[in-house]
Amino acid sequence: MIIMGIDPGIAICGYGIITKKAGREHLIEYGSIRTNSESETSKRLEKIYKGITVLIKEHRPDMVVVEELFINKNTKTALKVGQARGVAILACAHTNVEVYEYTPLQVKQGICGYGKAPKKQVQDMVKRILNLKEIPQPDDAADALAVALSHSNLNVKLGRRKTK
Repeated sequence: MIIMGIDPGIAICGYGIITKKAGREHLIEYGSIRTNSESETSKRLEKIYKGITVLIKEHRPDMVVVEELFINKNTKTALKVGQARGVAILACAHTNVEVYEYTPLQVKQGICGYGKAPKKQVQDMVKRILNLKEIPQPDDAADALAVALSHSNLNVKLGRRKTK
């Protein structure tokens, strides 16, 4: 089973792709899709859409897991992240890949066993679970791997939450 995790963002959209064989997760690839802040929003969203589409076609994940939007105090930022999240989900729809969603609390629960774990603890667990020498960079890629790993761990425990 191949699982792709996405940590959506307009400036940096993190992704992480893992495989699960015999009950153990293994890293395939991780990275980020970066956009230029001076570009028009439509061009930035197009770059994210195309980047995710290419990754899906290359790696053929069985499912994609997208982190749900964390509502922060900056409404403008939340709207931009929501737009990036939307094009990520659209890319999945256009490539016929199932999409699942987890809240940040569920991701932390799935990785650390505690929904309010600090970011550093989540990143350390990603490193340990995937047997990596260092924490993946940028942070957005580590977060995307955490999303994928959470789905791998939690889809049985919590029930899969497919996007409607």
